[in-house]
Amino acid sequence: MIIDTDLRLGDCKEILKELPTNSVDLIFTSPPYADQRKSTYGGIHPDKYVKWFLPISEQLLRVLKPSGTFVLNIKEKVVDGERSTYVMELILEMRRQGWFWTEEFIWHKKNSYPGKWPNRFRDSWERLLQFNKDKKFNMYQEEVMVPTGDWAKTRLKNLSETDKIRDNSKVGSGFGKNISNWLERDKAYPTNVLHLATECNNKNHSAAFPESLPEWFIRLFTQPGDVFRSLGIRNN
Repeated sequence: MIIDTDLRLGDCKEILKELPTNSVDLIFTSPPYADQRKSTYGGIHPDKYVKWFLPISEQLLRVLKPSGTFVLNIKEKVVDGERSTYVMELILEMRRQGWFWTEEFIWHKKNSYPGKWPNRFRDSWERLLQFNKDKKFNMYQEEVMVPTGDWAKTRLKNLSETDKIRDNSKVGSGFGKNISNWLERDKAYPTNVLHLATECNNKNHSAAFPESLPEWFIRLFTQPGDVFRSLGIRNN
């Protein structure tokens, strides 16, 4: 993958104004989470987070192409013993702003350090919220396919008559499957859960995420020649 790098340093709300309308194919950002790492980011109170972020998402909506995608890496925090609702409130306000909340991916942190609190365990996942300007957008699912897995070697060896037709769920869920469709296939589409280790090396950043995280979405939502923007957002 060859990326033509264009680095710009400054307030993202001002830098974004320099970008043409409908000019970006993919935006990926992981903004400061509410009140976390205050020494690095300055800190934003959960009650003020939505108001703080909406001017940024307004500019992102402007610069994103109708066929483009915006991926927001974010996680709610605990406030006074319960989960804050600021992420859900942000989703609702962004929908009012004109965004489609298309999908939610989960980043499972495979190497999350063990921990325990009086009423909860350590977080080992984060949200990756997918937003679009239009219900029709560019998506290249074949670029992120994964090996089918060892299950296929035995499961597809001797197919029953039921395996050769669409077998609807017996519990009335409406789901069904045709096992024979997997013959001659060596790859399958992934789920919306990404199993990736966190960044353990010193990157001179208090919350660096692995390069493989945005890379996966670059492969899924862009082609060579497309414009990708990764934003570093802080409150200062």
